[in-house]
Amino acid sequence: MGIRSYFDIAEKGTTVKTELVAGLTTFFAMAYIIVVNPAILSAAIQIDGYTDTEVFQMLAIVTIVTSAIAMVVMGLYANRPFGLAPGLGLNAYFAFTVVLGLGVPWETALAAVFVEGVIFILLTVTGAREFIINLFPEPVKFAVGAGIGTFLLLIGLQELQVVVADEATLVTLGSIGSNPVALLGGLGAAAILMLWARNTTGAILIGVIATAVAGYALTFAGAVAPGVLVDQSTLTRLSEGGFLGIITGLQYDITPLAGAFIDGLQTTDPVTFALVVLTFFFVDFFDTAGALIGIGQFGDFLDEDGELPEISKPLLADGIGTTIGAMLGTSTITTFIESSAGVEAGGRTGLTALTIAGLFVLMIPLVSLASLIPTYASFSALVVVGVMMFKGVADIDWSSPTWSVPAALTITVIPLTYSIANGIAAGIISYPIIKAMVDGHRDVSVGHWTMATVLVVYFYVQTSGMLV
Repeated sequence: MGIRSYFDIAEKGTTVKTELVAGLTTFFAMAYIIVVNPAILSAAIQIDGYTDTEVFQMLAIVTIVTSAIAMVVMGLYANRPFGLAPGLGLNAYFAFTVVLGLGVPWETALAAVFVEGVIFILLTVTGAREFIINLFPEPVKFAVGAGIGTFLLLIGLQELQVVVADEATLVTLGSIGSNPVALLGGLGAAAILMLWARNTTGAILIGVIATAVAGYALTFAGAVAPGVLVDQSTLTRLSEGGFLGIITGLQYDITPLAGAFIDGLQTTDPVTFALVVLTFFFVDFFDTAGALIGIGQFGDFLDEDGELPEISKPLLADGIGTTIGAMLGTSTITTFIESSAGVEAGGRTGLTALTIAGLFVLMIPLVSLASLIPTYASFSALVVVGVMMFKGVADIDWSSPTWSVPAALTITVIPLTYSIANGIAAGIISYPIIKAMVDGHRDVSVGHWTMATVLVVYFYVQTSGMLV
């Protein structure tokens, strides 16, 4: 069976050349994750006997390999032109909320991702996804994206030192005018936003690299002291080995990460672990489903009922990618909305996904160069992605209290408590209460009351000091 017949090239009105170009287009649109994902996860993952740079390189390789595997499944099994990789928001939740916030060991957090992936696969295979979708209140579904967007904005602006801590007001504007990191990082984020507004393919990747190059240029020109925009250890590596030395010094060994989730399964607090798994699953499930529907609508893949035919196949690719990713050492895999760039370029089949996967794999020898990207350059991407994720609020009926209250609580509680889980829980708890007050208790399902009650008990136990 040839490539054209396997992927139904002619039936889908495309060509092999078009599919390859579409894959290249999507690759440039989402390749920034190779740098940004390890930058986020390495903030929470430290491994004895390995430097921060080596851990970064391990995470970058795992990001590439896991993404490629998920896209191979997407291409060969689902025959869809969708790119997959560790999702922004979920990796931030993994690092900043679960590991650094709750104090959960990173191995245990990987175990939670693994369990979530297995649940995702089982529910997809058994067809139970419809039940899960209907169980969560619609206002919360539509608000989660914007809530994660505000979370990413806060994290990004903090890392850029545009927003800093303040004893009186908790947060305040940083000294942007006198802080090179805040100034250059802010300009980098602004440049990416302008490129994105112009529909420039690869806007985020271009902006991140340009910001990093500007930081090195200012450092080498003497405009900024060494160690301010470029880490001193990075400058030392460059002076000792040059770019060639850095490339040849790549850390290919990922065994300290691979399989670490097994240890995490053996040391868990059941209540916290269950909530973390639920949050990973919820965000992954609706983020992926939303991306699939959004891209499907963009590419005219949806049927007359507004549904993506055989959606279980791309969902299964997501679940398999997430499970394998946890086994290798990265956070949840999800379908990237940036896939719409390739769809716009004409991608219609799984050959596009395979092309993206192949290009990801080709980046492995360059992983060591990715570790040269300063943190502020990587986190400028979070600011931009956070802004992009606000578009979901347009689908919320703000005139109805049954929608506006749960949605507003979901969006605001996430960044204010530094937890996606808390925001989702706040929305779920408020929904049946407001719904019963407005429409009557008969319009609220037993499932909604049950979820709200369980979460109220959980919050009380967690915040009352009973577990201390």
